[in-house]
Amino acid sequence: MSTALSPQSTPSPGLGYFKGIGTVFGLEMKQRLRSRGWYILLGVWFVVIGLVAAFTAWVTDQQTDAGQVLFELMVAFVLFFALLVAPALSANAVNGDRAAGTLAVLQVTLLRPGQLLAGKWLASWVASLGFLAASVPFLLWALALGGVDPAIAAVSILMLGVELGVVCALGVAVSTLANRPLFSIVVTYMLVALLSIGTVIAFGLSTPLVRGTVEANVPQWKGSAYLQPSGAEAEFTCMGPLFETDVYHTDRTAWLLAANPFVVLADALPYSEDNLSGGPLEGIGQAVRYAQAGAAASGPECINGEPRADDVPASLFPIWPLGLTVQFAGAALALVLAWRRLRTPARRLAAGTRIA
Repeated sequence: MSTALSPQSTPSPGLGYFKGIGTVFGLEMKQRLRSRGWYILLGVWFVVIGLVAAFTAWVTDQQTDAGQVLFELMVAFVLFFALLVAPALSANAVNGDRAAGTLAVLQVTLLRPGQLLAGKWLASWVASLGFLAASVPFLLWALALGGVDPAIAAVSILMLGVELGVVCALGVAVSTLANRPLFSIVVTYMLVALLSIGTVIAFGLSTPLVRGTVEANVPQWKGSAYLQPSGAEAEFTCMGPLFETDVYHTDRTAWLLAANPFVVLADALPYSEDNLSGGPLEGIGQAVRYAQAGAAASGPECINGEPRADDVPASLFPIWPLGLTVQFAGAALALVLAWRRLRTPARRLAAGTRIA
């Protein structure tokens, strides 16, 4: 009697790659939706964003472009709170299962390390996008006030989602590399702080390193030798002897700000001269442009006997593609290290690591 297996009974060598990701994603989402804490956190988020929107609308009610200013403030607050929530939703995705003894069960199945990481990252990202969706009513409120460019609104929502995805990828990777959930959450918060606050501190500390001197003299405004008269046009000529003055060539260090999530968001918005409103994101974008221009746009009024240009040079390239590239590269590197940590059989485990 033949004991050969028929084609129908031949065991499958593995799951389809995307089917495996979908399986992990489904398991993670079911576990998150069963958790009462996620709904409580979502409710707190909705109340806080609502209070911020109401207070912001009250403050900006008398402004001409109240809708645009309110929308930008809301987007900035949503990004700020999202950077606080996303690490909590992703930084225990893997080591939480390891502590519960369920990670080893998944590792001995047909699932591959890449499928585990991708499924858990997608689940964390979707869970964080739920908080973004809870903010949509307040963003629509700002849109209803008018004055908001639809392109700016669409790019804002898109970039918010991208930034959430980057933070969740970092959180999942750190949760794989660290053994304890609390430690991985703290490390993820530190990485977020490094991107959002550390880049600004590094840029500020680098300012003395780019200090230089230029030859300058005194501008002569219309009707006055030194002061611009009230109501006069900003036209002047340079006069007097040249003297040395300090300037800061921030164009050499502006790249330090590129990976900042707020800079990436603000710099990516498609502003034009016709839709400037003085909102916070517009202010961040303009500040980055002046930092890129350096002394050419923020130095003395007269340099080498010639009036400097007041406007930022139009030839400057946007800085947000560099920022996204740095963020994606950092997240990809962390995920590669996490993938190597999930490979089985493991060659080396830290002391006290739970296997099953």
